[in-house]
Amino acid sequence: METVHKIFFKNSSRMYEIESNSIDLVVTSPPYPMIEMWDSLFSRLNKRIQVALQKGVGFNAFNLMHAELEKVWREVVRVVKPGGIVCINIGDATRKINNNFQLFPNHVRTTTFFQDNGFVVLPSILWRKPTNSPNKFLGSGMLPTNAYITLEHEYILIFRKGDEKRILPPAFENRYNSAYFWEERNKWFSDMWLDLKGIFQKMNNLIGSNGKIRKRSAAFPLKLPYRLINMFSIYGDTILDPFWGTGTTTIAAMVSGRNSVAYEINSEFLETFKIELKALKNTSQSINNKRIKDHIEFIKSYKKKGKDPKYRSNIYEFSVITKQEIEFLLYSIKKIIKNENIFTIFYDKYELE
Repeated sequence: METVHKIFFKNSSRMYEIESNSIDLVVTSPPYPMIEMWDSLFSRLNKRIQVALQKGVGFNAFNLMHAELEKVWREVVRVVKPGGIVCINIGDATRKINNNFQLFPNHVRTTTFFQDNGFVVLPSILWRKPTNSPNKFLGSGMLPTNAYITLEHEYILIFRKGDEKRILPPAFENRYNSAYFWEERNKWFSDMWLDLKGIFQKMNNLIGSNGKIRKRSAAFPLKLPYRLINMFSIYGDTILDPFWGTGTTTIAAMVSGRNSVAYEINSEFLETFKIELKALKNTSQSINNKRIKDHIEFIKSYKKKGKDPKYRSNIYEFSVITKQEIEFLLYSIKKIIKNENIFTIFYDKYELE
């Protein structure tokens, strides 16, 4: 098996390189409106945003920022297949404007856009991220009534294009090979993920190279896009990330045996991506090993409870809980070929260690 991964360093508001109705799954995390670290980026896209922020007109700036994001979302609407899934990791913002502390509900505005544009809103996922401050109480401290709740979670919004589910032939081999384990299903399809933690990344200034390094706190970990890709796509599908950043979604697609397309306005992030790419074979092997090890431990625990699994994997010969898991298959990365910003990945069947 092989997959192809393309990265375009340009604004994703015009994804002319992608045909309409060709993308199986979108997994992305855009810049969050009204988070201060993104002010300069949004202001560069629309000077009225900077004016609104300077005047302290918060919701005017909020709406203008989302208008910029919606240029990309309209392209997402165009390129996703009927029945395809869109997963957007986004957080709300809290900010003091004119000495008035308030919440800017990014997840609400984003949900409304997709609902208004023919997408079905599916149940979302919450995941918690660590706070950047040791002091979690804002406002009046220990005294009622004006302290504020600390915002420590983000949303994974999930939408389906159109009313019809994606239809695959009943005997489509890739679908059965792409199965996840029964116990993974029970964990992954919960509406709250408590086992993920945000990570800290050092990155170059988002507007251009000026020698400065800034920290982007609590970016999503590889486990998040990897999980979503395995939940909502099959081997050989094409994954889109219109806000590529350091390429975590692309790495997840490579490990998962899916094709991918990505857009990013700052080509400097490619250097960070190349570092991750050097470790890709080991990353893939480590993830595969852990999934198999965790499953074998689960089966041992299952049997200790006096339960007897009814089925056995045809490929790996360990026990599984359901008939849908018997063709479960993982791939190991064999070789990586780079041609400019196009990467081709070759795979072998994963072998138990």
